[in-house]
Amino acid sequence: MTIRALVIDDEPLVRSSILKVLRDDKDIEVIHECEDGISALEVINRESPDLIFLDVQMPGLTGLQVMESLEGAKVPITVFVTAHKDYAIEAFETNAVDYILKPFGKDRLERAIARAKMRFASSLDSNYAVQLIQALASVQKQQQYQERIAVPVNGRILLIDTKDIEWIEADRNSVRLHLGTLVYELRNTLTNIESKLNPKQFTRIHRSTLVNVSKIREIHPWFNGYHKVIMRSGQELSMSRHQSESARMLLGGLNQ
Repeated sequence: MTIRALVIDDEPLVRSSILKVLRDDKDIEVIHECEDGISALEVINRESPDLIFLDVQMPGLTGLQVMESLEGAKVPITVFVTAHKDYAIEAFETNAVDYILKPFGKDRLERAIARAKMRFASSLDSNYAVQLIQALASVQKQQQYQERIAVPVNGRILLIDTKDIEWIEADRNSVRLHLGTLVYELRNTLTNIESKLNPKQFTRIHRSTLVNVSKIREIHPWFNGYHKVIMRSGQELSMSRHQSESARMLLGGLNQ
């Protein structure tokens, strides 16, 4: 039996890569390709595809919104396409859903197609639609964390990627963003900045200091329960004894 497939992704090169492999498969018929969630929903409702490759983040409607709009209808076998490696794996595997991470190769795509064929040959679990929605909701909840911070500099706005920030310090009603030898000042509170950043990426080591976990090189015991945090740039920071336990739990994987 032929599997009717639909590819949904806002990146033309990604769509092209998936379509090429699908069209080489004698068991699959590509019925359409879409570049946004709105057109995808229209095609799904009209054509009832057996299999869809669905991008997690798209203009118009996100992957989650597409899935939620299909709730109660026949949900196709779904392979999610995502660029968010850090948390996508756990979210998708917990819900027994297949996914491919950008950038991907032909072999990984063929494995996803093989799994889709196995699902197609067997009856789908009644909770399949729920599993899809739970997986996407988990991923997109984490995607809400701010990935760029806008900083005014000499009459213009500079957009700084949070992953490039080494540490952030509080200074009364302002914060300073440290990027190696570069320092940018922003009128904001450390608590407000912290609430918008991914806690898996940033942790508070002192009431006035927030650090990027990936930029830490070493942690040394100091005195009276304090620790000294050495950043990759060589900057030395003090870790308060009141913050050390939670920080050690978060940073435990650095030396593994």
